[in-house]
Amino acid sequence: MAMMPILMAGMALSACGTTAGRSDVADLSAQATRPEGSAAFISALEGGLVSRNKAVELSNADRQRALEAEYRALEAAPGGQPVAWEGRGVTGSVVAAAPYQVGSQNCRQYSHTVNAAGRETVSRGAACRNSNGTWTPLT
Repeated sequence: MAMMPILMAGMALSACGTTAGRSDVADLSAQATRPEGSAAFISALEGGLVSRNKAVELSNADRQRALEAEYRALEAAPGGQPVAWEGRGVTGSVVAAAPYQVGSQNCRQYSHTVNAAGRETVSRGAACRNSNGTWTPLT
């Protein structure tokens, strides 16, 4: 008799859900956090270091090239290896340091050098990798 309330509660709870409903919810949450194409990865950089460099005015196409180089350097380049990019009358390179851990996240310090109109500017910062593969700059 003492087991009857536990047994009844278990039966009642088992009738309340379905695995199909749980699967759908899991799929939706995974899709909501999964970036769609490279635009999501670039967007997550929040303009990267290149947008903080007020000494250089870049076209949208050149800014896109610069942000792609930042992402490639953070994601895949060995520490100290430059990732170069070239635009119209402007060039640049991004160098990421070796990764380090902050909690459960991989983070990297990096620098972005931009050469435009005969002037070289360097911006420095750090970013951490999120579980969905995007990088978020540290402020």
